[in-house]
Amino acid sequence: MQVTFRQLRVFQAVAQHSSYTRAAESLFLSQPAVSMQIKQLEENAGLPLFEQIGKKIYLTEAGEELLHYSRAITQQLAEAEAVLEELKGVRRGRLDITVASTANYFCSRLLAAFGQRIPQLKISLDVTNREGLIKKLENNETDLVIMGQPPAGLDVIAEPFMDNPLVVIAAPHHPLVARKQVTLDELAREPFVVRERASGTRIAIERFLTEGGFDLNTRMEMRSNEAVQQAVQAGLGLGIVSLHTLELELETHRLAILDVESFPIMRQWYLVHGRAKRLSPMAHTFHDFILHEATKLWHFPGQ
Repeated sequence: MQVTFRQLRVFQAVAQHSSYTRAAESLFLSQPAVSMQIKQLEENAGLPLFEQIGKKIYLTEAGEELLHYSRAITQQLAEAEAVLEELKGVRRGRLDITVASTANYFCSRLLAAFGQRIPQLKISLDVTNREGLIKKLENNETDLVIMGQPPAGLDVIAEPFMDNPLVVIAAPHHPLVARKQVTLDELAREPFVVRERASGTRIAIERFLTEGGFDLNTRMEMRSNEAVQQAVQAGLGLGIVSLHTLELELETHRLAILDVESFPIMRQWYLVHGRAKRLSPMAHTFHDFILHEATKLWHFPGQ
């Protein structure tokens, strides 16, 4: 079977997005160009790789098999490129990083600091939710992941590199803002604006409260940290978020941190990659940079 790397790249994009249109957008190609590449690949394979049911596109059995080998080929080429770059020395290269949406508040600064040391660095940064992070790890689609709670069901190496305190926030006019040592019993009676159930922050909050014998009084669920903060600012309830996300809101007095017993909930940020992942020289250099420099470069709001 004669296949080009371009065809495999297009094939993986269509498989990832389940759409010719979105695959074309991600590759900066026209939809007819994507369709032509897939048609040629199917002709070479002698089997259909996708099937359309309604408006959705699904991989056929042959497509599933080819996707497995296609990813392996892509990984082998990436490793070959990494070895060649290693022979040149770590002066240039590409870094593919995926971070939790909450971690993006400080990750951009860390990447900027790292980039100053390696001016010819090319960075691909994907900011996504917990589900997206786990998918990237499962499919070996990124060099390193920065997240708050490593997945228990995957064979990964997870290394803590920085504290991640969770604090209770309120609108500045909320009655509890002026209080000292708000009890958990009082907190449990307040309505909360929270992240979706799959969120690492949500999981940590519910585990903490359950261990204390309390339930979370959920008024609203949001899929982003920004949405939680905006709802809290509007007075729709209290929130529990990472202190890392509050720099601007605290400086402009849009939000206030409550003084609550047993808070902050102290968590960690982790640098994660698959155990079998062979880090490129650039990824390995960034790995060491994060583990040794992150806490020196970031200061919590108010410090």
